[in-house]
Amino acid sequence: MCVCVCVCVCVFPLHPICMDTIKLLPLLRSCISSKSLKQGKLIHQKIVTVGLQNNIALCKSLINLYFSCQLVESAKLVFQTIENPLDISLWNGIMAAYTKNFMFIEAIELFERLLHFPYLQPDRYTYPSVLKACSGLSRVDYGKIIHTHVIKSGFLSDVVITSSIVGMYAKCGVFDLAMQLFDEMPERDAASWNSLISCYYHSGQCAKALELFEKMKSFGFEPDSVTLTTVISSCARLLDLERGEEIHKELVRKRFILDGFVSAALVDMYGKCGCLEMAKEIFEQIPRKSLVSWNSMIGGYSLIGDINSCIWLFQRMNKEGTNPTSTTLSSLLMVCSRSAKLQHGKFIHGYIVRHGIEPDIFINSSLVDMYFKCGSVVSAEIVFEKTTKLNVVAWNVMISGYVSVGCYFKALDIFNDMREAGVKPDAFTFTSILAACSQLAALEQGKEIHKCITGSKFETNQIVMGALLDMYAKCGAVNEALSVFNQLPERDLVSWTSMITAYGSHGQVFEALKLFGEMQQSNAKPDRVTFLAVMSACSHAGLVDEGCYYFNLMITDYGIKPTIEDYSCLIDILGRAGRLHEAYGILQRTQNIREDAGLLSTLFSACHLHGEVELGEKIAGLLIEKDPDDPSTYITLASMYASIKKWDEARKVRLKMKELGLKKKPGCSWIEVNKKIQPFFVEDTSHPQAEMVYECLSSLISHMEKDELLSY
Repeated sequence: MCVCVCVCVCVFPLHPICMDTIKLLPLLRSCISSKSLKQGKLIHQKIVTVGLQNNIALCKSLINLYFSCQLVESAKLVFQTIENPLDISLWNGIMAAYTKNFMFIEAIELFERLLHFPYLQPDRYTYPSVLKACSGLSRVDYGKIIHTHVIKSGFLSDVVITSSIVGMYAKCGVFDLAMQLFDEMPERDAASWNSLISCYYHSGQCAKALELFEKMKSFGFEPDSVTLTTVISSCARLLDLERGEEIHKELVRKRFILDGFVSAALVDMYGKCGCLEMAKEIFEQIPRKSLVSWNSMIGGYSLIGDINSCIWLFQRMNKEGTNPTSTTLSSLLMVCSRSAKLQHGKFIHGYIVRHGIEPDIFINSSLVDMYFKCGSVVSAEIVFEKTTKLNVVAWNVMISGYVSVGCYFKALDIFNDMREAGVKPDAFTFTSILAACSQLAALEQGKEIHKCITGSKFETNQIVMGALLDMYAKCGAVNEALSVFNQLPERDLVSWTSMITAYGSHGQVFEALKLFGEMQQSNAKPDRVTFLAVMSACSHAGLVDEGCYYFNLMITDYGIKPTIEDYSCLIDILGRAGRLHEAYGILQRTQNIREDAGLLSTLFSACHLHGEVELGEKIAGLLIEKDPDDPSTYITLASMYASIKKWDEARKVRLKMKELGLKKKPGCSWIEVNKKIQPFFVEDTSHPQAEMVYECLSSLISHMEKDELLSY
């Protein structure tokens, strides 16, 4: 009887607390699934009131609730207030939550605290989370320490933990250690293969991912949905249609049921490889189309510039209840850019505004690019003004946009604004802004940018250094161009051509021809642009026979079919040498260039230069017949008559111009003074120091007429 009384006394006081735990746990789990924070806080309050704040099961649920509602500090507080956190699953849970929320530093700090906690040791569920944190921070040094812990604690035989170590090494770029450990694994599963294949794919080593896929199959492992999604995506990146088709055929042969991920990957692969009919066939077979599959299909049509199909898919996507993402909208804007369809681009922009979509850097950059490509510079500027300018991408799109439409001064202004804003230029920035300097022959600006390139450690970047070489070449700084050329880690076709152009454009024809000979001995194969540079060098130096030789060499030895530009250079070579009838004969014999206005104009200018009136009149007649409103033909013809004192004919031509209402377009030039570029037109008085400029010009003209040397 005494025993019974004793039992009653010990058991019954605990009963209400046990009942509270049983009631509260399902309520908390319901709050987690519905993310009901207010209700969850009330339950938390109840837990504290009844003295259950140290109950491990309830605390784990509270931590999960607060993490699911992004209240990290509240979750931390729950953990920190537990008197004796003697359950390793509690530590594992919060560590996993940290890594899931990209709080990698906190995960490592918690692991460090666990190592110094006297009553617990990490278990098989601890290590994958902390290894994921090492991957996220690229902390291979700390990852190696964890690897050592795993060996000492005897967990290396655990396939999940070892796969996590392999994944950590691969994500940190240490593929040799990853492969070594992978090869040493006594046991592997599909997940371990997937982890390594995925790491190769995400690091851009798609060929290696496919090689590992074949190895996986040879070891008797059946690829699952994760494997297939990764390897098909690898084929898409490599544009390896043949390999992608092989994988697809194998799936059909094995009657593999395609889930949404594999189907979307196939749609993407076929779309990127240009097989849109096949992509569409698979896409239409997907019962519940995911956002990825819609984006893949739109992206495929975007690549070939089929704007109508893209817009149709976008409208259908909306009707079927799938909301577009930044990727969707960027693809749509990209196809509008490619096809220069301003109205379609405005439609997408309007959709973004109407639906209250907050544009990210990708959407804003795509909008700016689209407006530039469609010729709407003002609209591009308006979008840029509203864009957050902390990212180099936003500035790059604006600079390259201005360069593409010929607004070189504005491109330089934006580059200076970017530097003042503290945004560091990248390789793309330098390439774009150097193109602006090249077009303006802005040497001093170019030299300043060269200093920035050196300061930013881009001297080994082939593309940037090639653009720098081109800038110096076009600015006439041959010695600086040669210095850059000699510093190049590797000389490609563009760099050889730029240096040949630099020599040829500035009278150093023999250096240009010598360099072309060196290029022929190298691995670089000259193209049409290279031959054009060589022929232009011959033209400037009056080397007629050499110019004709290289023209024929281009056709016979390199199989390059000459274009209008090549014929223009040949006509110029012959024209400068006075071999006008020979040049005219080439025009007449070559069907596809016979009536080209540009070539006729080149020859017409040569006729004016050499006073060949009869042929000049014939060509002028052809040009006026083709374009009666071009004032340059009348001006050159009048000048030709005047040069041989045929004043009546010259007057008739000028009267004809007046009768037609034709005027000579004012020329524009510019000069760089104190690193600032000053543009000016004929009879321009807009400059603040215009009066002084014209006084100086008048003085120069006066002395030139007297053939006097000025001394300052």
